[in-house]
Amino acid sequence: MFHSPFLPPVRKRSRAADVCVPRQEEVKFEDVRLYLVERKMGRSRRSFLTQLARSKGFIVEDVLSDVVTHVVSEDIHTSSLWAWLKECDLKNLSNMHVLDISWFTDSMREGRPVAVETRHLIQDTPTEASKPTAKVAVSQYACQRRTTIENNNKTLTDAFEVLAESYELNEFEGPCLAFRRAASVLKSLPWAVQSLGATQDLPCLGEHTKAVLKEILQYGHSFEVEKLLSDERFQTLKLFTSVFGVGPKTADKWYRRGLRSFNDVLTDSSIQLNRMQQSGFLHYGDISRAVSKAEARALRNIIDEAVHVITPDAVLALTGGFRRGKEFGHDVDFIVTTPEQGKEETLIPRIISRLTKKGILLYSEYQASTFNMSRLPCHRFEAMDHFAKCFLILRLEASQVEEGLHLAEGDSRGWRAVRVDLVSPPMDRYAYAQLGWTGSRQFERDLRRFARLERDMLLDNHALFDKTKAQLACMIIHHIMYHKFNQQESD
Repeated sequence: MFHSPFLPPVRKRSRAADVCVPRQEEVKFEDVRLYLVERKMGRSRRSFLTQLARSKGFIVEDVLSDVVTHVVSEDIHTSSLWAWLKECDLKNLSNMHVLDISWFTDSMREGRPVAVETRHLIQDTPTEASKPTAKVAVSQYACQRRTTIENNNKTLTDAFEVLAESYELNEFEGPCLAFRRAASVLKSLPWAVQSLGATQDLPCLGEHTKAVLKEILQYGHSFEVEKLLSDERFQTLKLFTSVFGVGPKTADKWYRRGLRSFNDVLTDSSIQLNRMQQSGFLHYGDISRAVSKAEARALRNIIDEAVHVITPDAVLALTGGFRRGKEFGHDVDFIVTTPEQGKEETLIPRIISRLTKKGILLYSEYQASTFNMSRLPCHRFEAMDHFAKCFLILRLEASQVEEGLHLAEGDSRGWRAVRVDLVSPPMDRYAYAQLGWTGSRQFERDLRRFARLERDMLLDNHALFDKTKAQLACMIIHHIMYHKFNQQESD
């Protein structure tokens, strides 16, 4: 019997260096962070694809968290994948791209993250349980809807407002109003829209708004809005119009001249800025920052003191967004008048004089009254009324604000510049002015539309005109409205 010779076992060479020290790959795409879902993919395939992606400069996260931008999956069961994702309690899920493996394959082939297309997306299909169970009639008029400060559909309304702003910058009034009306409707809802079917009975939602809404509900964002936000022209016009005194026409003119930044504008010797624009650039850091309710109260005290030195029987009312209950605003609006007819026309110039003597007036532009009762009613929409008014920039000291100034981090000046608007109607027009200056802009538009279409009346900041009787509303209405608003102010 033959036996094979005994051979000692061959010892394999250790490759501890390869196992213990992970290879450090160069990161090429800092803004893209992938997470590969192991479900249906398997551990070994996931490990292989992870190494492949890292070798091409991609960041691949081992744990799913809110830093992830792209979730890649081979799971064809959409509902189960999305159910699992939602159970992960991610705060940033709505901003993540949830993608089919085809996007990953395309990106590996190109050696870079390819643009996300519809074919790459794994869509979340809302279930019937996510739809509201009870239908509630929603009026087409903002003035007939109860709208609180809480917005249950902020993702949707933010997208609509970006599109509305774009149309406004390009002076396309129709589409701008359409998106503002749609946003106003969604803000009034006491529930969050989770499916397109839930909006079928809502007013003011046209084909374009519904297309954007559907895209956000399916993908978590709107490709149209994302493209717009990265558009150079939109970004530049938005930047320029953020300056006090710069409107869409001026911004567009600067853009067409090749200007792209504040520095470009300020160093161009051919551009002659007016006084308002000069002040806008000078105090940009302050007046582009939100004004707090505490700051608004402090400014009211300052204006109130100035007014009552001039005339003790004056009426001063804080209006605008702060009157609607907002915590922050971009400026502070006041209505000031006096019971003595005609005296209100000299009130604002005297207030300006008082503020100048106190050393707190940084800028003012006064517009005298052009109000004329004989020209009422006005049959066309006018953004501004004809009462005496003034646009101010005031210096507000930290010592005057109970809760402190709303300053940028590291700002230790102890004061800030704040935008303030004053309007001075005659006392018998006070109620209409108060209603008009309280806002919001969409509420005011719908209130006038409701008066015209549903009540056959014309309403503006000056008067209410009854078309059926061809006369201004009875004076008793003025007194009712005046006392009503005074009561609201004191509540």
